[in-house]
Amino acid sequence: MRRRAVLGAAAAVASTGLLSSCGSGDDDGRPTLDFLSLAWQAESVAANKALVAEWNRSRPAVRVRYVQGSWTNVHDQLLTSFAGDAAPDIIHDEANDLTDFGHGGDLADLSDLLPADLRARIPADSWDTARFRGGLYGVPFLQEPRVLIANRALLAGAGIAAPSAAHPWTWDEFEDAARELTRHEKGRESRYGVVWAMKEPVNQTVNMAVTTGGRIIHREDGRTRVRFDAADSAVAELIRRQVRDERTAPASGLGMGGGDTLPGFFAGRYAMVPLGFSYRQQVGQQAPKGFDWVTLPLPVGRGAPDGGRAQGVSPQTLSVSRACRHKEAAVAFLAFLTRTASLTRLARGDWLLPTGTASLRDPSLNTEENGWRTGARVARHLVASPALGARGYPEWMDKIATPALQQYYSGAIGLDTLRTRLVRDGNRVFDRYRD
Repeated sequence: MRRRAVLGAAAAVASTGLLSSCGSGDDDGRPTLDFLSLAWQAESVAANKALVAEWNRSRPAVRVRYVQGSWTNVHDQLLTSFAGDAAPDIIHDEANDLTDFGHGGDLADLSDLLPADLRARIPADSWDTARFRGGLYGVPFLQEPRVLIANRALLAGAGIAAPSAAHPWTWDEFEDAARELTRHEKGRESRYGVVWAMKEPVNQTVNMAVTTGGRIIHREDGRTRVRFDAADSAVAELIRRQVRDERTAPASGLGMGGGDTLPGFFAGRYAMVPLGFSYRQQVGQQAPKGFDWVTLPLPVGRGAPDGGRAQGVSPQTLSVSRACRHKEAAVAFLAFLTRTASLTRLARGDWLLPTGTASLRDPSLNTEENGWRTGARVARHLVASPALGARGYPEWMDKIATPALQQYYSGAIGLDTLRTRLVRDGNRVFDRYRD
């Protein structure tokens, strides 16, 4: 769940070079743990700094030093810091970024270090997002499902009843709604039922395949294999159909990032936009006065496990460097940072959802305002993205899957060619990363 690139130049500059000084140290005779935080929104940064200050006041034996990082370059900075034996003790990242660091021996295996109360407050499906190769390399604490953000007035005008988390649309019903909402009139600008922002299509395609019982990335006999059977390809086929055949989604959306769709959404050109849950913040802040919008659950696949409500996610995580000299103290800080009240505060600051079961029941995350209640109910069905723990996934994504899916969605290649590229060429990539 790599956060959107809206940090700005200041955040990137602020983090430059910071990791070079990180690592366990002693300050006035007491251990000091460096905490690399990737929080970037003002409310989230303030919450993280306040929790660090509270820790330092209440636990004077071990000090935590807040270090500001940036999502824009954290992977490369961590690579450099691990190679130079200068990594931070406590690392904020995302599950999809842990695989190489875990396999490379850079992160501590937390399996035998986590206290029972921390284990108990996060459900098993969330722990699975940070577990691979028999080890546990992070504490998943914030997560972001995909949802539909819709123009409520356009739905009402078309006589379409909005789905709820308890009764989501099937993908077939979603297609029907998109047809009803689409208008192509001569001499007037078209209105599309939906817009698919597919500038970065791979993670979306893999994670939404779970809703129809697919995975695309499979684990077989200890090896990562690509399959693209009917359940794996159902959502991809729907997107292609809406863009190329039914014209209920504009082809121009295929080159857009999520934020690029919002001006057209506010102007009434798109009735629905599938986006990450945190985009609600931008919608709420940028929408014209009086614009009536609603957060809807992602559609479900008929006959899929969990009623099709499951979707893959890659949560934000908290890890401990293997080189940290005070691992027990670092894990104690993780437990402190993810207490129920703290987790709720961090989730609200980032407009995300907590992994903690008790946090998800917090009244502030179950209000109708800004779609929080829908998100809290969707979160009960989130599972580990099939991409997590798959060595070679970044190479497959960049060299094989991204160009192949972009060509497929645009109509340049058909389903058979797409399947051949993803599967045959993809398995050649994963064969090189065999454990």
